[in-house]
Parts: sequence; C-alpha cells; structure tokens
Amino acid sequence: MSVEQSRKENKLPHRTNLYVDFPSTLWPIVYSPDYNITFLGLEKLHPFDSGKWGKIVNFLKEEMMIKDETIIKALEAQEDDLLVVHSKRYLNKLKWSFIVATITEILPVAFLPNFIIQRKVLRPFRTQTGGTIMAGKLAIERGWAINVGGGFHHCSSDQGGGFCAYADITLAIKFLFERVEGVSKAMIIDLDAHQGNGHERDFMDDNRVYIMDVFNRYIYPGDGFAKRAIKWKIELEWDTEDSEYLQKVKTHVAKALNEVTPDIIVYNAGTDILDGDQLGGLAVSPQGIIKRDEAIFEAARKYKIPILMVTSGGYQRSTARIIADSILNLHRLQLIDQRLI
Repeated sequence: MSVEQSRKENKLPHRTNLYVDFPSTLWPIVYSPDYNITFLGLEKLHPFDSGKWGKIVNFLKEEMMIKDETIIKALEAQEDDLLVVHSKRYLNKLKWSFIVATITEILPVAFLPNFIIQRKVLRPFRTQTGGTIMAGKLAIERGWAINVGGGFHHCSSDQGGGFCAYADITLAIKFLFERVEGVSKAMIIDLDAHQGNGHERDFMDDNRVYIMDVFNRYIYPGDGFAKRAIKWKIELEWDTEDSEYLQKVKTHVAKALNEVTPDIIVYNAGTDILDGDQLGGLAVSPQGIIKRDEAIFEAARKYKIPILMVTSGGYQRSTARIIADSILNLHRLQLIDQRLI
C-alpha cells in the first residue's frame, strides 16, 4: 500500500506548506507581491484592477501601520492543497488556455501558450488561494486575519468563472474542518455585490456552513440553484445607498449570529458595492464601505468569533485606497491588533 493510499484510508491530512507557525510579533495580514497580475497589458482588458493588492499594502506601509517584514508572506497553494476541494479533472481543464480565458473574461488569453498562463495568471490566483488558507489558521489563532487578496466566490469545486479560478473560501473552511480541533461550524458573510455562487454550490448540503449573502439581485451570476444554499439571503435593488445598505447589513448580521454561533466567520468584503462600479450596480460611498467593515468586525468581537476577511471584487481604481482606509479604521478602533487576542 502506498503512503497516499494509507493517508486516504486513515483520513490523514495531506502534507502542506500552508499550515505553518509564525511569530506572534507578525501581523495576521497575509500578502505576497506575487498576487499582482501584469503581462503585456492584457490585464487592462478586464475592469478588475489586477494590481490593487499591492496598492493596498503600499498605502498601509505609507501610513506606518505595517512593514514588509511585519506581515506574513503568502505561499502558493500546490496541487495537493487544491485537490482538497477541486477535482483532478477541473485542474486539468485549467491547462487549456481557452478555459482560463473564459474564467478570466480576457479573450486574448485563449491564444497564449498555457505555460505562460500558468505563470502569469494562475500562479497569482494560486498564491492568493494559499493566502486565504493560511489566513484561516491565523484567524483561529489570533482572533482575526486579513488576506489582502482572495475572495474568489464564483469558483466551485468543478467550475470557475467571474475572474475566479480557485475556490479559496471553500478551501480555507475545509482545511479548518480537517486540521483544527474545535472548528466544526463556519459562517460565510458574503457582502460582495455579486452572489457568491461558488461556495454556495460547494456547501449546498453541508449543514456545518451557514451562508449569509447580500447582493444585487439583477447582476451576474443569477445562479438560482446556488441560492438554495443561502441560509440568510438579502437581495438588493439597483443603486442601493448607504443608509438602506448599512441598516440591512447590521440588522441581518445580528439576526444571523443570534440564530447560529459559528467557530469562524469568513467575511467576503467586496468593494464592488461602491457608487459608480459598473459591474456592481449599487451606490454605497467609500465611508459606507468603511462603516460596513467596521460593523462586521464589531459583530465578530461582540460574539467573540474569529474572523477571516478576504477582499474579493471591486472594479474601480479607488478601491485599493478604500480597503486600506478601512483596515486603518479597524486598527484605530482596536478591532484588529498586532498582538494575540
């Protein structure tokens, strides 16, 4: 019997480089320069700012909150890590450039050799995915963690889409269930403007995962089947503004947390709710986004629940500044702290 067969029969966790220990002096903020996607200007063919993650970190450094050596460098998720959720068949499909072009919605990608796509497009996604998995462990240990990237909520175990090639949210939760004692219930609070159909499909029949999703009812993906997995669903109208949005988020998060107390909250903090975002269709101000994030972290602190935040969607150049300002606000309010909580 091979080592791999023995591991599967005994349900032993696979070997991974992602679950490592870090000094408590480091912030539980996860990032790598490898997150950013730049290649021959092709990234400009998609409305997503594919360099926003580096910009967020630079803003935090300018404000003297962090230094390169005080945050945690993300590691790339390897194939064995991805196979915790994804099928071999799906990962093999990503070796076809036209499949990746469909997922990223950048059609010229279809005409590039796949080895270039692996290095310039999929490797950044795999590194962000590794960052989300690492941040899950850190959140349990520290009380909170932020992956500056991640939030690929349109990808499920066997299908990518919407600029999402790997199911990092599903992976982070499954890693926690398999590897961390005492973690048996998770709540996903998905506040990206789009429905999180990927993790919804993955956890359709898993009662350990409670999903709250607040999204514009009229935009992509409109996945009616995936909606069946949402335990607390709030569908928004076009151009929803701060007062209505924040009231609904605060009220319904409180109701959800009164209904169930999870061992971890995975917070998908998309900024495509911002007024003027052509893909989000909502009208929340920069200050409204900062107040939204504050409310979620306050709720996690009130109920003493560890929280993992990922940054997800946001299709305006101003979103990096807003995310950085939100993280700085959380720090000023002592909702996040460098020390162990």
